[in-house]
Amino acid sequence: MCVKVACVGGGPAGLYLSILLKLRDPSHEITVHERDPEGATYGWGVTYWRELLDTLHEHDPESARAIDESSVGWSEGVAHVRGLTTRRSGDEGRGIGRHRLLEILAARARSLGVRLEFEYRIAPENLPDADLVVAGDGVHSALRGRHTDHFGTRIGAGRNRYTWLGTSKAFDAFTFAFVETGHGWIWCYGYGYGPDAGTCVVECAPETWTGLGLDTANEADALALLEKLFADVLDGHPLAGRSGADGGAQWLTFHTVTNRTWHRDNLVLIGDAAHTTHYSIGAGTTLALQDAITLAGALHEQPALPQALARYEQERRQALLPIQSAARHSAQWYENLPRYIDLPPHRMFALLGQRHSPLLPYLPPELYYRIDRATGQLEVLRRLKRRLGPKVASAVHARASRSRPGLT
Repeated sequence: MCVKVACVGGGPAGLYLSILLKLRDPSHEITVHERDPEGATYGWGVTYWRELLDTLHEHDPESARAIDESSVGWSEGVAHVRGLTTRRSGDEGRGIGRHRLLEILAARARSLGVRLEFEYRIAPENLPDADLVVAGDGVHSALRGRHTDHFGTRIGAGRNRYTWLGTSKAFDAFTFAFVETGHGWIWCYGYGYGPDAGTCVVECAPETWTGLGLDTANEADALALLEKLFADVLDGHPLAGRSGADGGAQWLTFHTVTNRTWHRDNLVLIGDAAHTTHYSIGAGTTLALQDAITLAGALHEQPALPQALARYEQERRQALLPIQSAARHSAQWYENLPRYIDLPPHRMFALLGQRHSPLLPYLPPELYYRIDRATGQLEVLRRLKRRLGPKVASAVHARASRSRPGLT
């Protein structure tokens, strides 16, 4: 139905959407506009799970095979706490370099006849002449920002500080390390994305960040301190960062983006421009690609653009509800780390794996652990936990909302 499409933003969402649209109808005229030079991208490795790869194989086996061949996998989770190590099997995950992922998608798009324009910035007041304009320009979307009131955009900042780093340490498991300092706890999540490449996301409470002097340290000093704190898991490998314009280390707070609606006339939001979920659940790239799949299907199957965009939004909103809930609870688990950190390491790690639970914040951690162990053996209790968890969490949230009007 859409013969001319302009994708603004050369991330996974826009590139994969262009691929799927061309596969459905080669006559579509599709251009992807990216403001940065080709090959320039932020970040290190991104994570995904086997289910996504299966989905990609269904829609475009060629790009799926290339992604699979460029990925590394793991089947264990490892946690290091106070010099003790605990392991858990069954954490099936995969990692791929962000640069490599974009390279694969860009090459596949070109091979299908998609036009890629790099170093090409689209201004909100001067949108391309197209039947459909796809805003895939990220969490700080300029296209969305021009119509904030229409989209009903809300952006909430998390409490903790984090930085996204690279390392030559190729983790063979998804690795957590929690280190106690004189200013509180600091921790990292590490995973591999190549034979000699890994990612470390380091996070801490704001008082720990300032107490350690990370708020004023330049990048070199910050990396040296973090390499010392996480020496046991890095095995002597260095960390690499991407300093800010002032030479300081890039410490951020996570921004949760929501929108009341995702489309306006022929402009539609996709990926982080439409929604974000906390990095601790590792779903950002997966959700962006799933957005592209759903939007491509809606555009192909619906007779008119308004109906297609409405269907896309409805389907993706529904699919995102449990994921957004899981991300919210995951972020809160880390923000309330002192509640769990004094448990025996194997129990703390078990509750780390349960951090998406809406019931966990409202039960004593030891009690929740015992219930969870019991539900692993008794199906009746498992059903009871699933039934009661959302009700308890909803009731507590409702009481909190009544006592704090205006907060949601």
